Amino acid sequence: MANQSPRVRFAPSPTGFLHVGGARTALFNWLYARRNGGVFILRIEDTDHDRSSSDMVKGILEGLQWLGLDWDEGPNIDGPHGPYFQSQRLTKYRLAVEKLVSTGLAYYCYCLPDELKQKREAAQAAGGAWRYDRTCLDLTPEAIAAHETKKTPRAVRFKVPHGRTSFKDVVRGTIDIDNQTLEDFVLTRSDGSPTYHLSVVVDDIDMAITDVVRGDDHTSNTPKQVLLYKALDADLPRFAHVPLIFGSDKKRLSKRHGATSVSDYQVRGYLPDAMVNFLSLLGWSSGDDQEVFTRDALVQTFSLEGINSGKAIFDHDKLAWLNGQHIGLMSAEAIINHIESFLRKAGVWHDSYATAGNKRAWLGCVVDLLKARARYLEDFVEYGQPFFVDTVTYDPEAVTKRLSVPGLREYVAALKNAYTQLDQFDSDSLERTLRAVAEAQNIKAGILMHATRIAVSGRMVGPGLFEMIELIGRERTCERLDELRKFLAD
Repeated sequence: MANQSPRVRFAPSPTGFLHVGGARTALFNWLYARRNGGVFILRIEDTDHDRSSSDMVKGILEGLQWLGLDWDEGPNIDGPHGPYFQSQRLTKYRLAVEKLVSTGLAYYCYCLPDELKQKREAAQAAGGAWRYDRTCLDLTPEAIAAHETKKTPRAVRFKVPHGRTSFKDVVRGTIDIDNQTLEDFVLTRSDGSPTYHLSVVVDDIDMAITDVVRGDDHTSNTPKQVLLYKALDADLPRFAHVPLIFGSDKKRLSKRHGATSVSDYQVRGYLPDAMVNFLSLLGWSSGDDQEVFTRDALVQTFSLEGINSGKAIFDHDKLAWLNGQHIGLMSAEAIINHIESFLRKAGVWHDSYATAGNKRAWLGCVVDLLKARARYLEDFVEYGQPFFVDTVTYDPEAVTKRLSVPGLREYVAALKNAYTQLDQFDSDSLERTLRAVAEAQNIKAGILMHATRIAVSGRMVGPGLFEMIELIGRERTCERLDELRKFLAD
């Protein structure tokens, strides 16, 4: 397999929406395939009928699509190794089990669940661990016939051989275990359904997977699967078990740490490129201090050897920072396409923004002014309020802190009159005029700047004041200065 183009897969179970941990695994596989001219396969492991649902499948597909992780084989695309839903591959698992049983590498187990439960509880009561005791390994032909006559439910167990099992892991190095630590594990349950160990190995062999990149919670499963690969006369793939994702409290990431599904971050106004950038840094490093990566840069830089074994900490502040960095890298036109839904939800979107023209160009200028401060897409709604609404509401703290200057009402009136008479209503002219009014009134320019910012935006902070006034326009700016003057008179 060393000279073969990589074939990798992401194989989620549709028992929930796309978790950020699963998305990170999918991303590592996707990056590796794209870097090396390989194939990225999406396989849905939906053999758990009780917990799997079509809605979850849809959510997983939509999450991957939003992240831009396109697959080469899988649902809605198909490919030469389909079907790509495990529920449609049951015949393949049955044939593999029949082969293992016929060659003596697996055997039927007629032990009933209650019997196994009693043995397990007895071992626990005695203070020890229990592994399957091979009750059914050497059943006589007569005993087997009796079970078959009674139609005793039967599972199939793999016969773990004596000796040791080892495999190389890109992240953790060589892992070697004594087979005595493994019990004869179940391949198919008494209802005929395959276990994870069987289905994943059969599928990976059938789909010619060269590299298995997955979370390190699967590391303990790998020796069993290595044994299955060998029993089925298949080459081993290369394994890379990536560190799990933890919250800031060093506990495994869960809902108590905040949003855990990719869809949550989409709704909250994160960019897919920022999410991809952030997820790539959870357990991987380029070898230097670089943190901001475009998608293309990640593809050119990523390697499995860059994955480390330490805990990956989900830092929400870093994600927000990266989101702001990627917003800053985007063109205004691209940002508009991303924020349209947010503006619509806020009721400030106009159809005139949708087509090329003065309104679209004006919105682009607003976006360019705001994007340096934005960390989330929804920030364009919040920070953009002064541009989109007719009247503003004054922040009480701003009123207390900046509007108690004696004579301020008259200073604001003078500025309004000066702005009314300007020939050019551009940022340079606006600043010169304000400073001239302040000098004429014998006050510091900052007094008028603070008051004007509150008048036009309602806040103490925001984008460049004069650039903001220029975009708000003469008419609305003068109206808001008048409103402030009236407010100061009350």
